[in-house]
Amino acid sequence: MIVRSLELKEFRNYEELNLIFDDGINILYGENAQGKTNILEAIYLGGTTKSHRGSKDREIIRFNKDEAHIRINIEKNQISHRIDVHLKKNKAKGVAIDTIPIKKQGELFGMLNLVFFSPEDLNIIKNGPVERRKFLDFELCQLDKIYMYHLTNYNKALIQRNNLLKQISFNRKLLDTLYIWDAKLIEYGRKIIETRGAFIDKINELIYPIHKRLTGGKENLTLLYEPNVNQENFQEKLSNSLNKDMQMGTTNVGPHRDDMLFLLDNTDVRKFGSQGQQRTAALSLKLAELELVKEVIKENPVLLLDDVLSELDRSRQNYLLNSIGDIQTIITCTGLEEFVNHRFMYNKIFHVANGTVNRDWRE
Repeated sequence: MIVRSLELKEFRNYEELNLIFDDGINILYGENAQGKTNILEAIYLGGTTKSHRGSKDREIIRFNKDEAHIRINIEKNQISHRIDVHLKKNKAKGVAIDTIPIKKQGELFGMLNLVFFSPEDLNIIKNGPVERRKFLDFELCQLDKIYMYHLTNYNKALIQRNNLLKQISFNRKLLDTLYIWDAKLIEYGRKIIETRGAFIDKINELIYPIHKRLTGGKENLTLLYEPNVNQENFQEKLSNSLNKDMQMGTTNVGPHRDDMLFLLDNTDVRKFGSQGQQRTAALSLKLAELELVKEVIKENPVLLLDDVLSELDRSRQNYLLNSIGDIQTIITCTGLEEFVNHRFMYNKIFHVANGTVNRDWRE
């Protein structure tokens, strides 16, 4: 899978931008706050319809403009495709694949498979369970449209159930209709639990040897799935939680409260790991994710690295860059010293300064 070119109009600090990428390693370098990450954000948004920063559409559109456009030309399974995203300040975004508008944004998932790695990915390890569920859901939605269907319907049922719980406090007769949404939650929730468990089992197979090599055989990393409920007891726990749910006006049990642990030799990395151990665990996770995507889609995804080399020591930089192989990679960094001094291979260089991007011909 290859991103051939990117065109932007009124996106972030770019009035207009046209880039053609190499199949190999592409470097975007320049000082901070010049627009390097904005390019990665545009590619990510073109593959997922969402900003990796969590930004809203109106925040992405260039200042004093009402619309922005992204066009990405890709090659997937040796077939060319075009993705167009039309961002609007006060309306829902429009997305088209090969000039044909799609009705649901979920139809875009899997068209451009991406693995994004930035220093913020430490939040998967360090922060609360929301970050870890986001990681699970994003990756599974890219790889499994059936999972996306189950997750979408689960979330719809959850919203309806929570709304009904709030109404029940004013009208107890509505309690008789709650079973409808309970049944939907259980139906789709059980599928989510099953798929998440299988996904983490597969990640574990990949992450263990990767982390072992990264740490010179000194540490053993495993992931542990912590479902809030399991497939067998979901219905029972949902019934037992009814009084609490009605008091709080929200659903307190279900896979929307799942978590996963990162264990170094049975010790929780989030609570007891050093900054270096947490950073290495995040790197291991991303490399395992990369291998899993390759295995599932039978093709290389596109790798986006946002200023991560500065966060890693030399041995981990070497391991990461040697793991890339023939994967198209787009890297942002503040300087080229790490590549030049360590003689890392690269194919195309762009210098980014104040919303302009120029080809650097030193390659």
